Amino acid sequence: MSRAMVVEGGFGLAKLRVTARPDPAPGPGELAIRMRAASLNYRDYLMVEGRYNPRQALPLVPLSDGVGVIEAIGAGVLGWKAGDRVCPLFCQGYFSGEPSKDKLATTLGGPLDGVLRERMVVGAESVVAAPATLTDHEAATLPCAALTAWNAVVEEGRTAPGQTVLVQGTGGVSLFALAFAKSVGARVIATSKSEAKLEQLRALGADEVIDYVKTPGWGKVAAAMTGGRGVDVVVEVGGAGTLSESLRAVRAGGTVAIIGVLGGAATEVQLTSVLMRHVRLQGIFVGHKEMFLRMARAYEAARVTKPVVDRVFPFVEARAAIEHLASGAHFGKVVVEFE
Repeated sequence: MSRAMVVEGGFGLAKLRVTARPDPAPGPGELAIRMRAASLNYRDYLMVEGRYNPRQALPLVPLSDGVGVIEAIGAGVLGWKAGDRVCPLFCQGYFSGEPSKDKLATTLGGPLDGVLRERMVVGAESVVAAPATLTDHEAATLPCAALTAWNAVVEEGRTAPGQTVLVQGTGGVSLFALAFAKSVGARVIATSKSEAKLEQLRALGADEVIDYVKTPGWGKVAAAMTGGRGVDVVVEVGGAGTLSESLRAVRAGGTVAIIGVLGGAATEVQLTSVLMRHVRLQGIFVGHKEMFLRMARAYEAARVTKPVVDRVFPFVEARAAIEHLASGAHFGKVVVEFE
């Protein structure tokens, strides 16, 4: 038997509890993994609360990001061995190419059971080797948050040396985006409402910072920092609350990579600012396995600053970890460690 955290009997953090489950055995083409660490995304909080998908079937094991060690291998599996350290893919069935409804329906932490359990079984194709350069706590942050930022900055954003990327806040995706942008030689403008966090952003390599509370018209200020041309890529995590400023910040022909809706999902957009300046609004829903492999190689080559881990909680305090994430007090990733 092994432990799992499940949401059952209704949504809400109060419904998150530890339960014992039989250890899963791998079938043909599958791997059994003993989890070492998991990390949190805002999506996980919304899922537990029933706000991400109110029709999500329960019970549910939450969380999508983690790292573990292969314990057993099913028949017909090649290329893996017991003891290999791996990260399960966020989208278990999305390996390459264009997304589809079926591929995007294979996400961990809802609708599929997630990684907040001591042992799990996944398809042998649905994992990536964890970069040897990263600790368990660091590697656990890669499948969703890091890959989302990699997709926005490197894959869809096609950021080139000398270009400018704007990142919003100090959550996991934004800090990964900062690191990836710097790794390809780009200039980074970062926003936050905390002077202490602005200093931390500078320490991580941000070239310019803006206090978005003191400067509510930060989009115009960011554009001015580029000589009036505008930034090349905006990593948009605020949604309705920030999109209008992102459109003021981005250059003609630039990209606004829409990732999050922290400030709301519904907004009015001045379409003329998009049409007349040939701006690309690009939705980003994490990424596929081939992107993950490219990102992992960047970490293996030590071309990217290591993930920023804010705080580590023991498995039995997973509820407190989610509450910490929901408070917005974190800087970087919140991690749960399996004893």
